[in-house]
Amino acid sequence: MITSIFSKSKPINFLIVFSLSLLALLIATNKYSNIALNTTSVFKLIAVFACCFLSILLVDFIVTKNSLSQKGNTEVLLFSIFLLTVPQVFLKWEVVLSNFLVLLALRRIISLRTQKEHIKKLFDAGFLIGLASLFYFWSLLFFILIFIALIFYSESEIKKWITPFLGLLAIIILSISTSIIIKHDFFSYLSINPKVGFNFTVYNSIQFIVAITVLLSFGLWSSLFYLKDINKKKKTFRPSYKVIFMACVVASLIVIISPKKNGSEFLFLFGPLTIIFSNYIETIEEKWFKTLFVVLLLIVPVVLLML
Repeated sequence: MITSIFSKSKPINFLIVFSLSLLALLIATNKYSNIALNTTSVFKLIAVFACCFLSILLVDFIVTKNSLSQKGNTEVLLFSIFLLTVPQVFLKWEVVLSNFLVLLALRRIISLRTQKEHIKKLFDAGFLIGLASLFYFWSLLFFILIFIALIFYSESEIKKWITPFLGLLAIIILSISTSIIIKHDFFSYLSINPKVGFNFTVYNSIQFIVAITVLLSFGLWSSLFYLKDINKKKKTFRPSYKVIFMACVVASLIVIISPKKNGSEFLFLFGPLTIIFSNYIETIEEKWFKTLFVVLLLIVPVVLLML
């Protein structure tokens, strides 16, 4: 039933996803936060929710525009389920904004397959990832993804390998200039904080243990089928599928090395992981098993809410 509804792109799909995402926000603010509700905090929460929902729409756009799955909206449903599973992602606006910028960069990276305006796309990708790193430093790791994509797309021109650095350099210059004008120093707005942390005690709760177990086990299982099926895709689309998988690897690395673990770091994982999950769901021929897979994912946050 659920998978049949989302097997085709319909307005009601986005209404359901909007409702689930809003529910996740309400759970985050009521169960996992001590935010005092006032005019400022309410507007801030609205902005965070809007940015997060735009991220969901952006993932759907990336998938549709680059034919990364069959026609449907399974990935947006999965994204909203992940938000319900780890609602703490709403509690750090910096991470929400950084993730949105990374998804914009990912869109430009994947669009390299069209063989048009490569220089502009590479500059944009470097610029957007550099901008994202100002809000969450370790999102800078996605910069590596640009060069991985260039390898996948067999690009060897030196100017294409240099261009992303120019985009990053533009962010550095703008940050320093803004710091000089507003703060009268050089580095106030240039966020350089390469700290790492391997203290996972914050994950020592039933909610995180269950969430991580589900994401890890289902993610690994889906990835096996995802990687196996890449060679079945059209040759021009294969690099895009590989870029998505590598984005998932980079996001997983960010989760591991994140200096202050609070759950928000999982948001970087949701975008690429939903695409991998949705591709696996499409390979399931039995409708009952396909529905069971999605229902199990949906049951997890419901059970966690009751604990």
